[in-house]
This record gives sequence, structure tokens and C-alpha cells, in this order.
Amino acid sequence: MTSHSRSAATDDQPAGQSAGPEAVASVKEGASSEQDKAGEPGPGATPPARPGFWSPRRGRRRAALAVGLVFLSIFAVHFGLFAHQIAAISMPADARADGIVVLTGGTDRVERAIALLAEGRAQRLLISGVHPGTTRKQIISLTSADKKLFECCVDLDRLALNTVGNAVETAQWVRDHGYRSLLVVTSAYHMPRAELELREMLPQVELVPYPVFSQELHLRKWYMQLRTIKLLMREYVKYTVARIRISLKPVL
Repeated sequence: MTSHSRSAATDDQPAGQSAGPEAVASVKEGASSEQDKAGEPGPGATPPARPGFWSPRRGRRRAALAVGLVFLSIFAVHFGLFAHQIAAISMPADARADGIVVLTGGTDRVERAIALLAEGRAQRLLISGVHPGTTRKQIISLTSADKKLFECCVDLDRLALNTVGNAVETAQWVRDHGYRSLLVVTSAYHMPRAELELREMLPQVELVPYPVFSQELHLRKWYMQLRTIKLLMREYVKYTVARIRISLKPVL
């Protein structure tokens, strides 16, 4: 064999002989590049959705948030109407009835009720919700009431523990005396719930609300004082619960 033939055999590998490392790497790199190109979206193609973006859990959270916002909006509207109703409460022009009931919760309420009795606005007065340890003498001293008037025409209810109890005991007192009209004395913010409970127990009796306004509460501008807002919110929740309970009575 000539030297030229040996050189050709060396430079040009025969068929079937394995390629060198450089050639293998080049082939693999080319195949990988073709796969990358095949996986890329073409121009105008919609990108794949992110995993979990519309997951059921996220959908439930959004639905719960929407429902919460709806309920919050309803609460805010109804609370605003309730607060406006209380702010618009006024004294009756000529408060007169067969009897007077005052729901305890402040000396100013009892003082106003005793003054109405002294003015001849009713025949008798019931002070509902008196603490068992409070004596008649103490009430006379605290309210500067006329002792003779108090002894003859004022009754004490020591059983009521809340507004529902006030209504129950007042209804019994009204029936015992055969009264057909009743002056209701309590704080202005408490009046809607007091009337609600009393009307439930005394549907045939005329109720004449006589609200008492505390100097510490600015009900006319309730939205300007955080303390008043909190008080009205608590009262609104209690009033709403009472309405639901009373409306469900026929069903239960």
C-alpha cells in the first residue's frame, strides 16, 4: 500500500466506526436545540395558564369575600337607618297615660319618671329592674322624690334582669291595674328595643314613648363620637336579635 493510500485511510474513517467525543456532543446539542424550538409558542399563541390561578380554593375565597362585602354593606345601611331613627326621636307634646313604666339603667331615667308622676301625667309608676339590695328609702334619697307620693303611687319590680324581663313584669303590672295606655320612660337609644319588647307583650295597650337624653351622648351627631357609635352598634345588634327572636316565635 502506498503512503498516499495510508493517509486517506487515516483521514477518512471507514463506515461503522464510532465517532469521536466532539461529534457526539455536537449531535446532542443540536437535538436539544430542536426540542426547545418545538416547545416555544409561536407568534400570537396563547401562553399557558399558570398552575393554580383559577383553583377551586381561590374561587371559594373570592366567593366568601364577595358574600362578606354584601353582608357588611347591608349591615352598614340598616345601622345608619337605625341610628338616624334614634337621633330623630323627640319628646311627646303632651305625655299622658294611665300608667308609667321606667326601665332602670340610670338615675336620670327614674328622676324623669317620678317628675312625670308628680305632674299628674299618670296614676301610678312602675320602676322595673330594681336591684334586690336597693331600698325604697335609697331611691327616694337618690331622686329627691316626695316621700308621700313615692309611698302611695310607686311600685318596684325587682325580678326583671333585662329588657325582656322588663316587658314581662310590666305587662303583668298593666294587666293587674287594667291600664290601656302606658308612658314608657327609658334612654333614647334604648327606646326602639324597649317598645319592641313591650308591644310583643302588650299588643292592645297604647304605648307613649318618653325618651331620656343623656348629656354625655351626642345622638344628633352620633357619627362624630366613637363612644356613641360603639354604643349604637351594640344596641342595634341587640335590637336585631330581638326582632329575629320575636319573628320566629310563631314558627317555633
